[in-house]
Amino acid sequence: MTDYQLVTGDETVIRDGSIKLHTEAGFAGMRRAGALAAEILDAVAEWVAPGATTASVDDKVRAMMLDAGAVPATLGYRGYEHSCCISINHVVCHGIPSEKTFKDGDIVNVDVTPLMDGWHGDSSRMYLVGDVSLKARRLVEVTYECLMLGIEQARPGNRLGDIGAAIQAHAEQYRYGVVREFCGHGLGRLFHDAPEVVHAAKAGTGPVLKPGMFMTIEPMINLGKPWVKLLNDGWTAVTRDKSLSAQFEHSIGITEDGVEIFTLSPTGRDKPPYA
Repeated sequence: MTDYQLVTGDETVIRDGSIKLHTEAGFAGMRRAGALAAEILDAVAEWVAPGATTASVDDKVRAMMLDAGAVPATLGYRGYEHSCCISINHVVCHGIPSEKTFKDGDIVNVDVTPLMDGWHGDSSRMYLVGDVSLKARRLVEVTYECLMLGIEQARPGNRLGDIGAAIQAHAEQYRYGVVREFCGHGLGRLFHDAPEVVHAAKAGTGPVLKPGMFMTIEPMINLGKPWVKLLNDGWTAVTRDKSLSAQFEHSIGITEDGVEIFTLSPTGRDKPPYA
């Protein structure tokens, strides 16, 4: 049986397996954090370019968060030493910023989580570097479509499995692989909380979605098989078959009659085709 816990304001919350249900105070906090995440990812579009280093993007992300009065939630998280994750081509997620440079034809995911006034705004987007192949562009487009189809299912009365079922059905139409090892998650005052939002699931299964639930939906879709492996650095996940991988992520809240996306770009730069 699923446990739900009402979170009314600034009280301390812990990861105890319960699904948190937030009030308007929580929605207001998530809107601020989500808006900053979207603003940062809008700016990232100008920084991801041939010859630029992934470390330079990380530095700019950190500076933008600090200037806004936020801090990077990833910095120091379980020993992680950077302000965002940058995953290129066959890197599925958690790519570590370094002196590696972007190259023409790369597809790149940048994942940011500003912690603002105690709330986490978690979001990621794909960026295309120079002349990107048609098959890579199509993978990126379909991955975005998977995200939005999953979000369409995130409404009160549905079940958590409905989200993953919609994502899986769409991706597998194109014979793409849906990553199982990583998933979306509850968030709010906590960076990672219940429930786990899997992206390949059976419709009608899992906890009932209720107003006040906050979560990320962040499908990772591979051009080849769904299987991944973790590199020796303990963070970087790559496709086992070295096929390309793409990911989009939004932070959302279940409302009384639907869903609110906290991390939408006000300029529309969070979706293909890109400006």
